[in-house]
Amino acid sequence: MELQAALDERLARLAPDQRTAATAPPGPILCVAPAGSGKTTTLVARICWLAANGVEPGTITAITFNKRAQEELARRLVDALGPSVAGRSPVRVRTFHALGREILLAAGRSVELVDRDALCAELWPASSARDRRRLDEAFSRLKLDLRADAAAVARDPAAGPIAKAFLAYQAGLREREVLDFDDLVAEALRLLETHPDQLRRWRTACLHLLVDEAQDLDRSQLDLALLLAAPANQVFLVGDDDQSIYGWRLADVRRVLGLAAALPSLRRVDLVTNYRCPATVVERAVRLVEHNRERFRKTIVARSAAEGRIVLAADGSDETVRLGRLLASWPRDGSSLAVLARTNRELLPAVAACLELGLAFRAPRVVLLAEAPEVDDLLDRVEEDGPAAAPLLVRLGRLRAALGEHLADDDGETPEAATSSGPSLADLAAALLGWAPRFRSLTAFRAAVHETRGAVKRLRSDDATLTLATVHGTKGLEWDHVGVIGLETGRFPSARSVDDAADPARALEEERRLAYVAWTRARRSLTLVYDPATPSQFLLEAFTPEELGLDRATSVAA
Repeated sequence: MELQAALDERLARLAPDQRTAATAPPGPILCVAPAGSGKTTTLVARICWLAANGVEPGTITAITFNKRAQEELARRLVDALGPSVAGRSPVRVRTFHALGREILLAAGRSVELVDRDALCAELWPASSARDRRRLDEAFSRLKLDLRADAAAVARDPAAGPIAKAFLAYQAGLREREVLDFDDLVAEALRLLETHPDQLRRWRTACLHLLVDEAQDLDRSQLDLALLLAAPANQVFLVGDDDQSIYGWRLADVRRVLGLAAALPSLRRVDLVTNYRCPATVVERAVRLVEHNRERFRKTIVARSAAEGRIVLAADGSDETVRLGRLLASWPRDGSSLAVLARTNRELLPAVAACLELGLAFRAPRVVLLAEAPEVDDLLDRVEEDGPAAAPLLVRLGRLRAALGEHLADDDGETPEAATSSGPSLADLAAALLGWAPRFRSLTAFRAAVHETRGAVKRLRSDDATLTLATVHGTKGLEWDHVGVIGLETGRFPSARSVDDAADPARALEEERRLAYVAWTRARRSLTLVYDPATPSQFLLEAFTPEELGLDRATSVAA
């Protein structure tokens, strides 16, 4: 009775669309949950509804996309269910990889993990960081998307260099008796497909299965979810096709759009209200994403009295200057703030602006030149100052040439690529070369590096109200005031990501979804920063030329 009373109170607080989803009869259900629509609230209510209606909590499993979401959902379930389910097996809340690990351990399999980049560096000592990133992407595609079997690859007489590298890598894993991160899902799926006893055990544990962020699943993750849910198919999938932005992680929006083919009796329930964003942000973000063809037809509205604004900041100034203006325009009232960019490299001018303004910031994924320990070693290689010394730029240029590496091109960079390994020596040398023109001597340059390092140490803080992040790293996050930078032709959408894609039209749609995700992080204001000489096509799709104020510095869209 205690659980039922708490459930009744919880359901009464839900919006009608959330309540419909949370109380839908068991069976295959797809809950389409746009940005800010309260999907986690709905997931919690769904689990409480199942438990209150007699479902044993130990047969309920919820799978989240990442650890942050898993921790939040688990915490909210503890608060929601509390002592009412004491003494009963708890609801299982896992990421796909954590669930895979648990499945393998329960079957007596070893789950000692190895870092893929480290193993590749050991197997191919001459490989560059960029080489290893390419291998990483290829190996993940072989394991998770193609579900390649090493034995079958070995029998292929036409196997190319990537296939042969994959065989060498798999042999390296076997020799060391270890797995890599992808294997937690791939090997768990293979185990369940070949061991009926294990499959029965885990189908019982997942009799009522809930899957979050269904639009971002790779092929193996979706196969694992559907295998566990069958044959009862009491599966509740939550996702939003408009937020499918991880194609480089092997997600494909067509999977969520085509779920009805895999689950013929699938029922779709839509959440329709964005409770996060101002009405004008919802309107323009929806206007933008509606240019995509690969999406569900749906209604998305703002909550009533959702006040706030969009600032269209047309500014052709130097990047650091216009970012300084953006940061200075925001209130200093404790509000949460975020500058979002397409790539990590585009955030470096924002860091420079923070240093000039003395603003504390958090930038967990941004590698700063001054912080790289290799910088001191590189400067030690530069010829010292002296009467016979060449100009500083010439000396740094010689250093750059002597390294004999190609500068990595990170246009279209992903968060994983940016953090899987640090910048190469060539990257650092090139960055030093770009920083040095204002200094006449190596001594002065060293002093500037030291001073900047001290400023970064003072201002970079995990507790700062200002966040600098790539859009890929912001799913599930929100801030009071958001600025999206780089909304210019060639930058956002990324010309390289679109032009180099096997299907440029589909790549452009993912870029548009990425912009939609960026814009819908804002709770009170959204500032879109762009050069009026080269505005992004996304701006032209969401606003009229008059609204964009292409002949003015700044305009406000009501």
